[in-house]
Amino acid sequence: MKIMVIGCCGAGKSTFSKILQQKTSLPLIHLDQCYWKPNWTTTPKEEWEAIVEELANRKEWIIDGNYNSTLDIRLEKADTVIYLDLPTWKCLWRVIKRIYQNKGRSRSDMTENCEERWDWEFILFVATFNLKRRKKLLHKINSHQKEKKIIILKNQKAIDQYLNSI
Repeated sequence: MKIMVIGCCGAGKSTFSKILQQKTSLPLIHLDQCYWKPNWTTTPKEEWEAIVEELANRKEWIIDGNYNSTLDIRLEKADTVIYLDLPTWKCLWRVIKRIYQNKGRSRSDMTENCEERWDWEFILFVATFNLKRRKKLLHKINSHQKEKKIIILKNQKAIDQYLNSI
């Protein structure tokens, strides 16, 4: 089984994916750990695409993360797409809370030496994600609903119910 978990930053992709991994025993891949090098250094585009291609070609996985530039690679290989479609306010609240809870430390779903920090550009990205990206993302994944299982979870109750059903 190959499961993509996508959604806005702060929607709970990593937490959801960790619980899903515990329940399914599928290998879990956090794209943030693969993309970011220490000290928030990005992976060059060609190298990044090759990494994602290799990850997507594995026998089974849960891949947590958006990264629009490689969405098609993962979408082609996935059999299930889970979109955590939470409201902007909820994602912003969680991101701000996460920044303060982890300030000065690297989270478990991040590369070491990528310490959590305040970043206005990131906050703006989260604040505008649903306005700028949600419609295209939904259109793209829904265009695959004949050959893929598409699951859209719109609130924490739906997320909890889904995870409890496994």
